[in-house]
Amino acid sequence: MYSGNQWGGSFEIADGAAEDDHSRNMDLDRGALSRQQHHELDETQQSWLLGPPEAKKKDKYVDLGCVVVKRKLLWWAFWCVVAAFVLIGLPIIIAKAIPHKKPGPPPPDQYTEALHKALRFFNAQKSGRLPKNNGVPWRGNSGLSDGSDAKDVKGGLVGGYYDAGDNIKFHFPMAFSMTLLSWSVIEYSAKYKAVGEYDHARELIKWGTDYLLQTFNSSASTIDKIYAQVGVAKINGSRPDDHYCWNRPEDMAYPRPTTAVSSAPDLGGEIAAALAAASIVFRDNAAYSKKLSQGAATVFKFARQMGHRTPYSLRQPDIEYYYNSTSFWDEYMWSAAWMYYATGNTSYISFATDPRLPKNAKAFFNILDFSVFSWDNKLPGAQLLLSRLRMFLNPGYPYEESLIGYHNATSLNMCMYFPRFRSFNFTKGGMALFNHGKGQPLQYVVANSFLASLYADYMEAVNVPGWYCGPNFMTTNDLRDFAKSQLNYILGDNPRKMSYVVGFGKKYPRHLHHRGASTPHNGVKYSCTGGYKWRDTKKADPNLLTGAMVGGPDKDDKFKDSRNTYGQNEPTLVGNAGLVAALVAITNSGKGAGVTAVDKNTMFSAVPPMFPAAPPPPSSWKP
Repeated sequence: MYSGNQWGGSFEIADGAAEDDHSRNMDLDRGALSRQQHHELDETQQSWLLGPPEAKKKDKYVDLGCVVVKRKLLWWAFWCVVAAFVLIGLPIIIAKAIPHKKPGPPPPDQYTEALHKALRFFNAQKSGRLPKNNGVPWRGNSGLSDGSDAKDVKGGLVGGYYDAGDNIKFHFPMAFSMTLLSWSVIEYSAKYKAVGEYDHARELIKWGTDYLLQTFNSSASTIDKIYAQVGVAKINGSRPDDHYCWNRPEDMAYPRPTTAVSSAPDLGGEIAAALAAASIVFRDNAAYSKKLSQGAATVFKFARQMGHRTPYSLRQPDIEYYYNSTSFWDEYMWSAAWMYYATGNTSYISFATDPRLPKNAKAFFNILDFSVFSWDNKLPGAQLLLSRLRMFLNPGYPYEESLIGYHNATSLNMCMYFPRFRSFNFTKGGMALFNHGKGQPLQYVVANSFLASLYADYMEAVNVPGWYCGPNFMTTNDLRDFAKSQLNYILGDNPRKMSYVVGFGKKYPRHLHHRGASTPHNGVKYSCTGGYKWRDTKKADPNLLTGAMVGGPDKDDKFKDSRNTYGQNEPTLVGNAGLVAALVAITNSGKGAGVTAVDKNTMFSAVPPMFPAAPPPPSSWKP
């Protein structure tokens, strides 16, 4: 019986022949057999040691929704982010966590340096009992008897500012100077703060407005007179007065009479403007601001009084020769605008925009000299001030028609500043001859440079790049370039290569027509005529009148540094007020501290909310 073999083949055992064959085979190739056995052993050993061959691993993927990526790639990206955070992010976080000193504002430019000095001039011009921190060592108390003949004025007329190189206090230009200073502080308060002159400028304004409040009965609602000046100067006089004598203010021993006027639409209007503008400056002092605005209302009412509308200087020889007023309609427009901004009373803006006012003022007659801003002509300033209302608030009917006219007139005034349009002559050195080559040219230069800079800032504040002068499009930078060219001329970029601001630069006037600067502060009290030796000496001033801007060169850029050339070498309040305003408007100092061009809102804090806040489309502003 045979057992089955499920693998195939039989299980039979061979005998005889098979055995012989096997023996033969072994005898024939024992080496081959040995190699075969070793080969089989090697394969067996390998199978024991290595095991079966591994199957190839498959990559794992992650479905991110929008894309499928390898898991390894995700891990690689994750560790890259961690490494980046450790190497880059962590050091940055640590660095920011460490307190650092904030970078200061950029260094002051030349305009700021001149501004610091120009403000100090007002400290040197103060009259009355001076504060201990006045900062001018050669000045002392003076004029303590001023106004003693004004019996209705309690305490007299002590204080205020001396006008120029003499010791007279002219209230008309003094008030205009305070208005200009206040306007500059209102528009550029942030710049004043950034350069550290905000408190100083306000103190100077208050010194002036405190005095102006004494020039009339500011506590009353109705007045019948106002004081126009303290001191007199007779032409070619032979008796001691403010021109005949050459004395320091501290040494005055001659009579100083007051001059009162019962008709003063111009002087009253300017004092109202000064007090109203200052009331905006001092809004943080409610009591003082209210006192100023109430005084402004009283004197404005006096200025508008029927039957008292002749210029304050008319038939006043002690005034007429020095500060003669040629009109009062411009002061009406100027003061009404300031009264409206100060009080929000719409009766003032209604008056300022009454079509009869610009007609009487000849505001739209295109008269060349009426385009020049000065102590005697407020039209350009008033028109710009009222253009501000249109540009920022756009009150609409019934004011729009007159405001458009003022705005167009302002644009035309600005066109006249440019030499290319040949409205005014310029010296070869580049100074604008706004007063046609007469004395004191620089006070006109700086006042109008201020308006140019301010108008440029107004336009930029409402995103208007410029305006048209006929077919020529002029940009805000063109206006600033004009203003800078004039200030640069004053500060030394002129044919003489000298500064016309005392103490600025290396070369500046040394022989001012100024009693206080030229007379030594040596403890000696010189007589009325004893001071002539200091007037006539060729020696330089013993007292430096820091920041004083002199009258300026002639139409040929020539300048004589002599005390006898008062038209060229005498500083004035009006001149320095315009200089301060122009400098603060054009300087770039302080912008790193977040200073804006102009403060749009300060002026309107008293304006009633009857007007929309959005300005009209720029296209409607073209003249």
